[in-house]
Amino acid sequence: MSMPIQFSSLISGSFSPNHRLYYGKKPVSSFRCMASLSSDPEFNTKEFRKNLTRREDYNKKGFGRKKETLELISREYYSDVIKTLNENGNEYTWGSVTVKLAESYGFCWGVERAIQLVYEAKNQFPDQKIWITNEIIHNPTFSKKVEKLNIEHLPKNEESKKQYDVIEKGDVIMFPAHGVAVEEMMILSEKNVQIVDTTCPWVSKVWTTVEKHKNGEYTSIIHGSYDHQETIGTKSFAGNYVVVKNMAEAIYVCDYILGGLLDGSSSSKEAFLEKFKDKVSEGFDPDNNLVKVGIANQTTMVKGETEEIGKLVERTMMQKYGVENIKNHLMSFNTLCDATHERQDALAKLLENQLDMMLVVGGWNSNNTGHLQMISEKRGIPAYWIDTEERIGPGNKITYKLSHGDTPDKVIEDVLLKVFAIKNGLHLQHA
Repeated sequence: MSMPIQFSSLISGSFSPNHRLYYGKKPVSSFRCMASLSSDPEFNTKEFRKNLTRREDYNKKGFGRKKETLELISREYYSDVIKTLNENGNEYTWGSVTVKLAESYGFCWGVERAIQLVYEAKNQFPDQKIWITNEIIHNPTFSKKVEKLNIEHLPKNEESKKQYDVIEKGDVIMFPAHGVAVEEMMILSEKNVQIVDTTCPWVSKVWTTVEKHKNGEYTSIIHGSYDHQETIGTKSFAGNYVVVKNMAEAIYVCDYILGGLLDGSSSSKEAFLEKFKDKVSEGFDPDNNLVKVGIANQTTMVKGETEEIGKLVERTMMQKYGVENIKNHLMSFNTLCDATHERQDALAKLLENQLDMMLVVGGWNSNNTGHLQMISEKRGIPAYWIDTEERIGPGNKITYKLSHGDTPDKVIEDVLLKVFAIKNGLHLQHA
């Protein structure tokens, strides 16, 4: 039996002495008004971010221990099985099981950087309370490691709202690799704490893109999941926006722009606003806010679909306004994450082989991993998405959940060793 393994990694102003942030003419003096200020068209999110990064209590580059920290990470997540695969062209047979490993796998550089910053922060602030606003990365193994380091999530009340009042002067706050919304940055910037920002630079690049859309009065069409941690952050830096999850929703938006002449899937303004009621900016008017548009994406989306959506929007605006006027109605930047798409391309190459099944290993709340599983099944390969070896249970059954994982080599080894141990000539069954 040939058993391939694919897994992903994978995120003008001045200061007063008390750290109050200024944008333009208005000071941010209390976090009680943060949410309203962040949606104010005069609020300059770019300048806010720039000023935040210049503070002495802000760090996104580490604390001078990169080399030894990366060596520690390498030791902790080392795998003899992965080493054997690497030394044999990413294919090796153990007993009756042949494993094919994708060419691109494991921690991407953004995730590795985030993990490095976590370890360095714990070393730099051994006696201080360290909080995280959300999971640093979407991987259960590393999340357990974070717990063992006594790094805690900000608590939530019965309405699932974060309780910022638990934060005390001198505490440490860590932003996750997927980033945080500007409103949360504003609240935490007033707390007199150390900020360690593990936001992936690719995510920050998307923020910069939607800020450019906003400055040019273009509406951002964001390809992503409206309630995903990363997209929540991206929306907060945008002006007017609409979030489309897939090609079908993009077609609906483009059909509306063309007055029903694309495929007739759209209808009235009221129907549009009902369909996208949780996915558009406040006060969104599709009749006025889809005249000038820009394209951005959640970095973990499927590369091909994002590209196709971009082409669709471009054709739509050309048809509506003429090729000669396209620059006045469409702003386009490449916000595709290299690491995400290297893994998707590696999977596509792996699927060219004769395979019996695919194991995709990663966290169940991981968008990247979910897309890898989906791509495999679309090619007709039985694909199982598991987060740890514990999902392979009695009776050779795989218990899995369809739903990104930044997966350590050691976790992959544990999964494979479990498979080798129970194979014994029997076939793995779908639970």
